[in-house]
Amino acid sequence: MSSPDCDRLVPNDMTLTQAVRAQLRALFTAAVAAVDPRTLIGRATAVDHNQLLIHSHELRAPTSTFPLPERVFIVGAGKGAGLLAQGLEATLGARVRGGVVVIPTGVSVNTQRVTLVHGEHPLPGPGSLSSAEQVRTLLALTHPSDLLCFCLTGGASSLLVSPAVGLSLNDKLAVNRLLLACGADIHELNTVRKHLSQIKGGHLARLAFPTPLVSFILSDVIDDDLSTIGSGPTVPDASTFHDAWNILERYQLLEQVPASVLTHLVAGCRGLRTETPKPGDPLFAQVHNFLLGSNRIALAAAATTAKALGCLPFVSPTPLVGDTTAVAQQFAAELRGQLVTIREPVCVLAGGETTVRLTGHGKGGRNQEFALVVAQALAGEERWALLSAGTDGIDGPTDAAGAFVDGHTVQRARAHGLDPAQLLAENDSYRFFTTLGDLFSPGPTGTNVMDLKIALLFPSEFPLLAERELGKS
Repeated sequence: MSSPDCDRLVPNDMTLTQAVRAQLRALFTAAVAAVDPRTLIGRATAVDHNQLLIHSHELRAPTSTFPLPERVFIVGAGKGAGLLAQGLEATLGARVRGGVVVIPTGVSVNTQRVTLVHGEHPLPGPGSLSSAEQVRTLLALTHPSDLLCFCLTGGASSLLVSPAVGLSLNDKLAVNRLLLACGADIHELNTVRKHLSQIKGGHLARLAFPTPLVSFILSDVIDDDLSTIGSGPTVPDASTFHDAWNILERYQLLEQVPASVLTHLVAGCRGLRTETPKPGDPLFAQVHNFLLGSNRIALAAAATTAKALGCLPFVSPTPLVGDTTAVAQQFAAELRGQLVTIREPVCVLAGGETTVRLTGHGKGGRNQEFALVVAQALAGEERWALLSAGTDGIDGPTDAAGAFVDGHTVQRARAHGLDPAQLLAENDSYRFFTTLGDLFSPGPTGTNVMDLKIALLFPSEFPLLAERELGKS
């Protein structure tokens, strides 16, 4: 026999539903706050007797020390790059003599000495081109006696764009769209991007040479590969023109990309184009890259908050990668297994970045699709709820970060005349969740460390966490 507490969880009990969602929001907020760029840069940097001290908690390395010259310039790009620059200004003060940092259109950050310019995201636009030119102009004006600080976060690949000679923005857009639509992962996407660019794949470090360069990086990629974050503008690139060609061939895109792209890649494979700078290149002797934050920090903060809320946290030891549908189905199976065995409230936390293969013409993002697949898999199951969301506050080309689901989502959808399977096939999860009012839309967060999956599970013999919170009111 079910307990009275269990009987209170019914489809039309919106008070309880909203209370559970409030807990999910609190967990998301704690995770994002832990990777706020201003907090991270403030914790990692200090000035002592004309020395810049840098400690990377993520790299677990000893504190590094750099002489502070009279002139420091700040450049950068990414969704959180403006906040990193703001934090650096606070640390370095009047030593900052200027800078150019590219942030997404519509985002505003207050800086005193650094010029913030806007580019487009998730696909580059005219602003991305002009912003890159401003960054290149500033790099050309620096001296070997100066210090360059580079702020890099997710989104930089789109915001900072300088096509290789002979290529246009439209050429790069066409390639980006094709690779995104076919489900290429971020490593494959960036391998191609680097070889169509004059700034990615270590080329920015080449442009800055011989001025000393220190990069502050926030990771939005699996395994925190520095050469992949923002397409690695200050990091040696081990990939080649041949690798870029093979990726297009693997996805059968060679006949679909613009002819100018093929011409460029063929010339590169024949050694007629300059390769990206490789590991061991002397130009990197003056380049120092520091990882400040990642998805791990966000998950750890959410776990701490879960404990404070009375939940036993379980953090997935491996990031979620691969096809969104397959990964979501596996995640749902794991939740179902835990629902059978748990004896106290549990918070299941996972991070990562899955890929969506576009088969329809609808609107949505990987987090919304992930949530909808889990809702289908666990339809009718009691005492669970999930928030799947991007830490940047954006999920695909939508104004939402993700969506909430629980065991009654599919039932409610059918009452509205929605067919979950059909909308998934059309990649139209945004319409699904808009109709139900289940989108999660916190707005841009100013940071970006991939996605979060936050699930709350309750055993039948234990009062719901949300019920206990309601009882206090």
